[in-house]
Amino acid sequence: MSEVAVSGLTAGYRDHTVLSGVSTRVESGSWLGVIGPNGAGKSTLIKAVLGLVGHTGEVSVDGRDVAGLGHRERARLLGYAPQLPQLPIGLTVTDYVLLGRTPYTGVLARESERDRIAVAEVLERLDLTRLADRGLHALSGGERQRAVLARALVQDTGVLLLDEPTTGLDVGHAQALLDLVDQLRCERGTTVVSTLHDLTLAAQYSDRLLLLDGGGVHAEGPPEHVLTSDTLAEHYSARVRLLTAPDGSPAVVPVRTTAGTAG
Repeated sequence: MSEVAVSGLTAGYRDHTVLSGVSTRVESGSWLGVIGPNGAGKSTLIKAVLGLVGHTGEVSVDGRDVAGLGHRERARLLGYAPQLPQLPIGLTVTDYVLLGRTPYTGVLARESERDRIAVAEVLERLDLTRLADRGLHALSGGERQRAVLARALVQDTGVLLLDEPTTGLDVGHAQALLDLVDQLRCERGTTVVSTLHDLTLAAQYSDRLLLLDGGGVHAEGPPEHVLTSDTLAEHYSARVRLLTAPDGSPAVVPVRTTAGTAG
């Protein structure tokens, strides 16, 4: 169980500030969905929590300042699946996912049978077993995305940070992936922070939503409070209708402009 706290976070790249004064708290075992239009700073928030971009303010996990942790210790606390991963050349899916066990092996030590079992279980749950011996270069975009998530999952961390995890996935594999993350959250008490473009999926899986725009927080709370027609019109310039899904969560349906009649 791991609680994440972000306080007064300002982050950016070189002389360009992307986020300014962002604060939020993610309770242990809960799921925070980070939403917002393109360029709002969603990915930068994830990277700042990981310490991958320069920032001021404080990020802590269970009261421990992440900035003061060593690389290996941080990797035992925070699992990360990037949106655009840099995949090493020449590795198979199994070898790549095994890299997620590195924080638990000694220097120059080989992986244990326990590590291999953990990898096999995750590959099966992500429908990757048949691709276990295939090179990363031979995977489709969606298959690569699932391999990246598999590597993050086998780290067995208390916090899982997912940057657009459903990118390149068809609706079935997107649902299967998010179902698995949700199942692990319930089984292990994993705390999840994810960015998602699909607002309906974000509402279905997240306990709370954080809406970023222009580098700041504009709304935070349960999905039904954050996702309103007025809010989406203001921050996404979108015409939408809010419906209620069978599970009670809001479903965001785009509304097209009136089209001319074909003659």
